[in-house]
Amino acid sequence: MLSFFLSNRSLMWLLFLINLLGTIYGYIWYMPQLKQTDPIFLPFVPDSPTASLFFTIALFGLFLGRQWGLMQALAVMTLFKYGIWAVVMNILTLMVTGNLSWLGWMLVASHLGMAVQGLLYAPFFRVKPIHLIIASVWTVHNEIIDYVYMQYPVYSQLHLYIQEIGYFTFWLSILSILVTWWVCVRSNRLIW
Repeated sequence: MLSFFLSNRSLMWLLFLINLLGTIYGYIWYMPQLKQTDPIFLPFVPDSPTASLFFTIALFGLFLGRQWGLMQALAVMTLFKYGIWAVVMNILTLMVTGNLSWLGWMLVASHLGMAVQGLLYAPFFRVKPIHLIIASVWTVHNEIIDYVYMQYPVYSQLHLYIQEIGYFTFWLSILSILVTWWVCVRSNRLIW
């Protein structure tokens, strides 16, 4: 039943448009930080919009009847990771500052939706082990860029806890890799 609902082309087009607009908005949101970023790090700084871009490309592939396994693996893994990460960072912002703006709550809702949609659409994707390996390297490499080269997203006063956030994010990356592997194996979509 859920599979039938999720495979509805009208719903998929709606998700495509929402993710496309969210991707554009996300890159605009990151613009001040991107202007200060060394060009070599640019692909790794706007985490959430890049995750939604991967999903937008993966959905477009489904419309064309194509299985772009690498985009699909990157979409599931990064949507889960950055969806959960943004929810936790916004709740942490609320705990540290005692306040979270309407924009913060919008980010909580939209990023939670990111994490869920990646998991819901994983059964539609066909991923090979090499795709999981490349997506895993991308995901862990991003932590090095963020927390070794200090290119992490700027969030309120959270820079005071950057070591703890870096540690949490590393383990969230590992969890995201395992969750992606699990949903791909569970749905028989991991192609050996």
